[in-house]
Amino acid sequence: MKFLDALLGRTKPKQPDLGALFAVTGAAVTMQAAVGLRPSGQAAVAFKPASAQAFATTSQELMELARYSGKASGTDLRTVDDEYGYRWIVLDDPDLEDLVTTVHLVNAGLTEQGFGSQLLCSVFGFVAENDGSACHLVYLYKRGTFYPFAPRAGQRRDNEVELRLRSSVDGELPVEPDLGRWFPLWGLPLDGGAVTAET
Repeated sequence: MKFLDALLGRTKPKQPDLGALFAVTGAAVTMQAAVGLRPSGQAAVAFKPASAQAFATTSQELMELARYSGKASGTDLRTVDDEYGYRWIVLDDPDLEDLVTTVHLVNAGLTEQGFGSQLLCSVFGFVAENDGSACHLVYLYKRGTFYPFAPRAGQRRDNEVELRLRSSVDGELPVEPDLGRWFPLWGLPLDGGAVTAET
């Protein structure tokens, strides 16, 4: 069947490897040494809330579990709804390992309850040591890959930083090979961008 799929140009989407999220901790050491970026102490998970009662119940249970986990680790947690209808679970913690663990918990919780299709991405914040400019490491759930996003004023991107960052972590993280999928995430709640609601 694989031969026939290849012949007809059909491909199965890559299954996300949530274990790859744990590699962010090691990649952060490389990012600091090679590109001068250090963790900002913030991360977020974005998903599209479903209207079904089952999703609402799962979402509430997941938030309670994440808050409980956050209290144990010292991670602050809040939710933000953006103008596109996505909900962000925003995490604040100076300990990158705690952030990674909680991001994994949220992703895995939604996936285990059958709502993996609602997940958009996870984002880890970094800042440049020389000028404090932001750079983010974005995990595309449906692709199982990471890409860098370095936003600048006026909805511009620093492509040079993004490409240097890609080169530095390519052996440590599954980097998205298609640059067309390196989507800009303007107005991230990590950037203090415009949002519609907070809880």
